[in-house]
Amino acid sequence: MLPSVQELEMLARQVNQAHRSAVQAELNAAGLGEVGHPLLLTILQSSCCQDPEGQCHAQRDLAQMLHISPAAVATSLKSMEKSGYIRREPGEDARKNRVILTEKGQQAVRGCQDAFTAVSQRMLNGFSPQEREQLLSFRRRMLRNLRGESAPQTQAKEEF
Repeated sequence: MLPSVQELEMLARQVNQAHRSAVQAELNAAGLGEVGHPLLLTILQSSCCQDPEGQCHAQRDLAQMLHISPAAVATSLKSMEKSGYIRREPGEDARKNRVILTEKGQQAVRGCQDAFTAVSQRMLNGFSPQEREQLLSFRRRMLRNLRGESAPQTQAKEEF
């Protein structure tokens, strides 16, 4: 029997909520419950490592990557700065501050990455490599559908 759209929607919400709760529990257990938005820290870490000057993405770029408002990014940055995870310095471009991870921030990024890894491993426990590939393919297609994007040519041929 084909599952209803409502059943699929409810399951998607339940998986999303369970994932968020599991990540938060891992962060709390690691003493990182105050980090706020762990993906923001992770993106800051990866972007700062790519630029030897420490110039990170602008707030609006971070907001687009995380699919949250620029105001939410500003609030997270302010909180992380107050907690000692980052520091901001004037950049060469007067419109952009350099956001630099402190040592505490570097440690928090590692803890966040460990939390994501632990939750993902638990979530995918019992899935075969083929099932993981299939799940990844389905979720990518869902994301493309929601964004109104067309499938890449190589995948489109494989999917039919």
